[in-house]
Amino acid sequence: MKFKWITAIAITAMAITSCSEDTEGIGASLTDENDMLEITTGSFTAFTRSIEVDSVFSRNFDCHLGMVKDPETGAYVINEFMAQFNILENMKQPAREDILGMDDGDIAADSCEIWLQIDRTKSYGDSLTPVKINVLELARPMSDNATYYSNFDPISEGYIREDGLRKSTSFALANLTDRDSLRNQANYLNYVNISLSDPYTDKNGKTYNNYGTYILRNFYDHPEYFKNCYTFVNNLCPGFYFEVIDGLGVMAKIAEIDINVYFRSKNGDEVQHNSFFLSSTPEVLQTQRVYNDKGALQVLINDNSCTYLKAPAGIFTEVTLPIDDIDEFNQNDSLLSVSMSFQRQNSGRYDLQYPINAPSAVLMVHKDSLNNFFETQTMYNYRSTFMATLASNAYTFSNIGNLVSLIISKKTEGLKTDPYWRENHPNWDKVVLVPIAPTYSSDSYGNQTVTSVVNQMGLSSTRLVGGEHHPIDVNVIFAKFKED
Repeated sequence: MKFKWITAIAITAMAITSCSEDTEGIGASLTDENDMLEITTGSFTAFTRSIEVDSVFSRNFDCHLGMVKDPETGAYVINEFMAQFNILENMKQPAREDILGMDDGDIAADSCEIWLQIDRTKSYGDSLTPVKINVLELARPMSDNATYYSNFDPISEGYIREDGLRKSTSFALANLTDRDSLRNQANYLNYVNISLSDPYTDKNGKTYNNYGTYILRNFYDHPEYFKNCYTFVNNLCPGFYFEVIDGLGVMAKIAEIDINVYFRSKNGDEVQHNSFFLSSTPEVLQTQRVYNDKGALQVLINDNSCTYLKAPAGIFTEVTLPIDDIDEFNQNDSLLSVSMSFQRQNSGRYDLQYPINAPSAVLMVHKDSLNNFFETQTMYNYRSTFMATLASNAYTFSNIGNLVSLIISKKTEGLKTDPYWRENHPNWDKVVLVPIAPTYSSDSYGNQTVTSVVNQMGLSSTRLVGGEHHPIDVNVIFAKFKED
């Protein structure tokens, strides 16, 4: 480890720490301009390495569908997902006797379809390349109390209903049936329509002329099934699995998933065209399955000249922080600020027609807390977890002082009772950089606030300066009162 220090004036520290993410506690020590502080800066080094990601927590609303060949590894990456559907509680529909559609002596829907809304701005690949998928009905819903990771396979785990609904269809990022002027618009959204209008047989062996009729009749026959989303998925519609079976070079971002049931009713002498709308929302379960060639990823992990961030469920960067060095110097001083920056490296591939974008944001989290952070759907707090967005070709954490102080405190307390505490906690000084997908909300003034963060399930990849022979600078600011 290298170390250097210089003494500076207090105003320098104030200028630097004013740019930190979290300056809580700093102002109290600098409120009196007559306070005479001795400010010391230190420079230490952290070491980084690429680590394999077996799987990531995948219960989120960030769904992608497709198969691509990673240009860096030549490996195939496949994204598939499972979705349940939500209902509007206390939903109102026309009286049963007013329904005009009939089949086998009972009311019937005219048609039914699933809509997949594609967000092209967050999709990857050739907009005209077709992707073929299977839509498979689940035999039972996934549990709200279970923890699902991206290596969970509903097919091998027996969640697919063997004699259930099965539909195959193809789609592209751009719908060729839409006008060119429409497809060229910046906010263009392509809707993939999957027809469910063929005869459907439910789990009890009863056959309906289409899936929509199954939903519609149960709405009137069993209103208790529509009490809430729990009763709906457990009694009527467990959900569907969307499986990729063909098509290479496209990864579609699915912005919305809906089931639409269409039927007619009479209103006096008029005929009304109605729809029964079911949507896959964050309130119900969605899980993403990711297939990533681990053997091909290992080639990048073994590259010690840099580190990698690769999503989905690919490679994270592990950082070993110089906690002991900082703590040793910090015995009599107060820790004001700890900053570090992770610079991107260009891939060197300029011949790619569809390059994979770098992650727009990364999370820094203690390695032992990684799984718990996402499983509990926690927000970063600039105390133990931090977010950095890509700016000036780097991910910069301007003040992780709270995290360093927290780790020092845990180490100090641990060593009081266990002299082998470090050995028994091998990750005690390690954090991980994780590609994430933040969700933003805007206020009336246009200011954006991050409302949630989840694992990045779409394609992203970048190289970072680091590795065995390229340590990362950790810049630290300390302060103490001058002695009279």
